[in-house]
Amino acid sequence: MRSSLIRLVVVIAMLLIPVRLRVYAQDQPQQKQALTANAPASGSYNFLIASGFLCDPNDSTQCPAVARSSDGETVEITGAGTLGLANKSVAAAGAFTQKMPTGDIVTTGVWTATGLVSFESYGIDPGALLRDYSQFRRLGPLPMGRGMMPGPMAGLAAGPIAAGGVAVIRIRLLADAGSSGEAILRVTCAKGKVPEDEQSDGVRLDITGGPAFEEQVSGRTVFLLQRPGPNLGWKGAAASQRQ
Repeated sequence: MRSSLIRLVVVIAMLLIPVRLRVYAQDQPQQKQALTANAPASGSYNFLIASGFLCDPNDSTQCPAVARSSDGETVEITGAGTLGLANKSVAAAGAFTQKMPTGDIVTTGVWTATGLVSFESYGIDPGALLRDYSQFRRLGPLPMGRGMMPGPMAGLAAGPIAAGGVAVIRIRLLADAGSSGEAILRVTCAKGKVPEDEQSDGVRLDITGGPAFEEQVSGRTVFLLQRPGPNLGWKGAAASQRQ
């Protein structure tokens, strides 16, 4: 059940994250000129935590993301979701595994986001998707056709832009066995103008009434700024006037 859910979450996230590599690669020079170093404060982001194209089957340090508590316990986390900064919204889910210092499993389950506490942007890194993620390059262009799609899908053709930052998210932990719990999940992506004390991707997890996993051990994360597509509403208005 848990593995099926996380696979579904990642598939949905990948549908939301356009992978129009042909269009995106051609657009790289224009992006670097047209975009400032700072991502908009009211933008929307997709994000991945040790899932999707972040994972390399030949490198187990990338997925899942691992954090450690002061007594040596670890938590492994994967997931995906979206952030809306204008209305401070979040929709996200994933899986977690808590382990003893010996490696024995304490509990496993899924998590769902219940609220966005804060998001601090470190800025954008327009060339990062093609430069840093070999699995992203291997995806190739989606079979979506060459023409621009109408309506809300128009924005997808522009392609996402990798961005750095830190998101603090309230989550609910739904264990496979036992009661549910609450926690604060901190997701860091070290891209853009990264502070000296945040030089690596990773997650931290503070479980209410439980351990605090404050040491980022391994794992990859990324925020993907959603670029607006061209406004095609004028076509609909013109068609209405002709009728």
